[in-house]
Amino acid sequence: MKLDKNELWAGTFHGRHDGAPAKVTATLDDTRPEPYAWTCTCGARRSFLTDEDVFDTAWRHTHPTRLDRLRQWAARLFRTRTVR
Repeated sequence: MKLDKNELWAGTFHGRHDGAPAKVTATLDDTRPEPYAWTCTCGARRSFLTDEDVFDTAWRHTHPTRLDRLRQWAARLFRTRTVR
């Protein structure tokens, strides 16, 4: 992932979610309304006003708990059943 000129690298997390490898990059950008953010290779992105939750949520995105995996499974199951 290439950073913009105004972004500072804050951390990188490697892991898996939804059964696929994932890489999350946390950044700081003072020009944004919510300066702290992370972006995943899967396309997910979240931003925060403070740095308190950035690392916790980025870690959990790449290292989901059993409950998180159960929620992901249920969401996929529900999504495939409603498409028909």
